[in-house]
Amino acid sequence: MRTVKMDRLREWGAAKIAAAVCVAWLLVSGIAVSGEQADVLRAGTAKIDITPAKPVMLAGYASRTGLSQGIHDPISARVVAFEHGGKKLVLVSTDIVGFYDGTAASMRKAILGACGLQPSELFLAAIHTHAAPIVTLDGQKAHPNNVDYTKTLEGRLVAAVREALTHMAPAQIAFGSGSSPVGVNRRETVVDAHGKTRVRLGRNPSLLTDREVQVLRVSHADGGGVAAVVVAYATHSTAMGAENYLVSGDIHGLAEQFLEKYLNGGVVAPAFAGASGDIDPWFRVLPRFNTEKGWIAEPVLMGTMLGEEVVRVLDGIKKSGPGGPIKTAFKALLLPVKQRTIFDKHLVESPEFNVTVGRLGNVAVVGLGGEAFNEIGKAIKAASPFPHTLIITHCNGAAGYVPTKEAYSQGGYEVETSRFAPEAAERLVQEAVRLLREL
Repeated sequence: MRTVKMDRLREWGAAKIAAAVCVAWLLVSGIAVSGEQADVLRAGTAKIDITPAKPVMLAGYASRTGLSQGIHDPISARVVAFEHGGKKLVLVSTDIVGFYDGTAASMRKAILGACGLQPSELFLAAIHTHAAPIVTLDGQKAHPNNVDYTKTLEGRLVAAVREALTHMAPAQIAFGSGSSPVGVNRRETVVDAHGKTRVRLGRNPSLLTDREVQVLRVSHADGGGVAAVVVAYATHSTAMGAENYLVSGDIHGLAEQFLEKYLNGGVVAPAFAGASGDIDPWFRVLPRFNTEKGWIAEPVLMGTMLGEEVVRVLDGIKKSGPGGPIKTAFKALLLPVKQRTIFDKHLVESPEFNVTVGRLGNVAVVGLGGEAFNEIGKAIKAASPFPHTLIITHCNGAAGYVPTKEAYSQGGYEVETSRFAPEAAERLVQEAVRLLREL
């Protein structure tokens, strides 16, 4: 715990030191805010290609041991930055599995320091595609190409956030909601050879899921059209399985690509994974992108379905609003953990679960630093004091699964690999809602 606390102190310190430097940078860049603009929401966007230039180890499946063998579709990082009254809120969506092995802290430190952001102002998230490079700086365990990729990614993310902050203009926002059947509860109940009931990863349409497609439209205030479309939807991006060796954004990434192509005009469409610890795509862990005899590859089909629902939601949004004020908060929660014994060396005593919350007027954003079950996300939305609350996961941390209390008696992969105790879910909801109320 001492190391974690020191890292957090360094992160806060770096942000404070860089703030003064950033003021000068903002002035030089010509984006200093006048008094007349202080109460106006401004937004900026950026998009960068983060497709690996060399073969890399792909993330998400321990059984996959070889290097990637090609690119099915390019992967990107997308940024939408907001500013109002001197306060900022920066959303970063990256087409990777997540920021594991301490990379969340190192990436955040670099971005915060270079861009003069407060820790609560940055929502650094991953879409959780299992067809993207492992992000790590551990040269002892990782392939050198992955370490090089990670170092390059850090610099590119810093540049992307800086670009979005530099090119800000007056903006308005609007929220819309739709529904999609792409995601399905994956906790399938089966009877094994010994007659015992157990839960495995599969497809279980009878269980709860969260089908809401959350859409935040960011428009130019001068009537110049749509600048960005922020999408949150609860599913793993795991249509492709361990036998696939092609780089891809999978469900969320392909939805982003569809939207940007369809909407055209330079629109940036970052997607985020909602509370989907127990949700997979309807078609899951496929061995390859099948296109034989006119077959539409399932990830493309589902990504397009998700994207088309976003377009339908956009068509139904009639008005935009000013989108102020901006407020943010960040807290590292010490959630209840499983009982540790002398025989179990894998459980940690006090794993921290990062929660980041923010508001843009009457729209709230909750960033969860792990994989929460869909019921947790729905509970936060239901109890939120805001009319619209976007839930995004794999954000500013990677603490692993938080199942519901009821899931522990059933077992299954998520329960077995979680570091947290059954009471953790309720505590997570309470703390997230408390932070929202303080905004």
